[in-house]
Amino acid sequence: MNPYAMSILLSGLSTGTVITMTSNHWFLAWMGLEMNTLSMIPLMSKMHHPRATEAATKYFLAQAMASALLLFATTTNAWHTGEWTIYVQTTTPSLMLTSALMIKLAIFPFHLWMPDVMQGLDMMTCLILSTWQKLAPMALIIQVSSELNPTLLILMGTMSIIFGGWGGLNQSQLRKIMAYSSIAHLGWMLAILPYSPHLTTLALLMYLTMTSSMFFMMITLSSTTINKMATSWVKNTPLTSAMMIVLMSLGGLPPMSGFMPKWLILQEIIKHNMMLITTMMALSALFSLFFYLRLSYTTSLTTSPTPSNSKTTWRLKINTNKTTSTTVIISTLLLPIVPTIMNMT
Repeated sequence: MNPYAMSILLSGLSTGTVITMTSNHWFLAWMGLEMNTLSMIPLMSKMHHPRATEAATKYFLAQAMASALLLFATTTNAWHTGEWTIYVQTTTPSLMLTSALMIKLAIFPFHLWMPDVMQGLDMMTCLILSTWQKLAPMALIIQVSSELNPTLLILMGTMSIIFGGWGGLNQSQLRKIMAYSSIAHLGWMLAILPYSPHLTTLALLMYLTMTSSMFFMMITLSSTTINKMATSWVKNTPLTSAMMIVLMSLGGLPPMSGFMPKWLILQEIIKHNMMLITTMMALSALFSLFFYLRLSYTTSLTTSPTPSNSKTTWRLKINTNKTTSTTVIISTLLLPIVPTIMNMT
């Protein structure tokens, strides 16, 4: 893609997100979401491949439906309240707004578009879709969390954790696995949102860091499937070791940083005497942990059949992203400073 076109699209992407996150007006927030979507679609279809075109079309249809529902909900809310300030007062706009934001975030039961869309994209676009595109809808849902139905949020969050872990079990494509990982992590954020928005923000920041570091390493090692991960040792041994640790952090194993948000979320939900929901969330996390362990096992303990092209891979120069080391450190070493983080929130 032309560098000038790329810079314009990335500027539009960031501007739309910033407008939505800083606005206090429903129509302005909707405009920011539309700028965000329209900037993302050319980035998706830049490969000129049928799969990329299919992914861009599916993404456009899902986002257009969510945007139309969001605009209708906010218009109905303005009709009832007489103003466009970001808050929801009546039940019907609240339900429509919840559904629209769930479609934007790919939360159960509106999650099925996410794996198919990510499978047709290149790794850098997948990174943007999994991280940056979650910021604007999450900012809106955190702002109106006190007016939304808490039972509905907890139900959607718990089912997202279950289906996010269940859907990734039988996948061999890393992009689909990361899509189901995104669905499961967003479920954790949504389940705690009615009780502690600060924990939702903390879980979102940890998810963004861990997912970014994982995608940076996948881009550096040119890994798109589980089989290709088995040849990572001959490309960059230290980075492959770090990938194994980040996978454990994504799975939520102590003493990695990924254990911190899940631990705090389960602790907070237990305080509200929701033992059944807590048990379901903890058991459903084992599904996600299984496919992270499978990826880690393939990366660290499996030797590939050494095809002819992998024997000379060590001769090639690997360009490592300078931000990878920072994100890997944050993804693995934050657990000892949990008390300090909680005091800051």
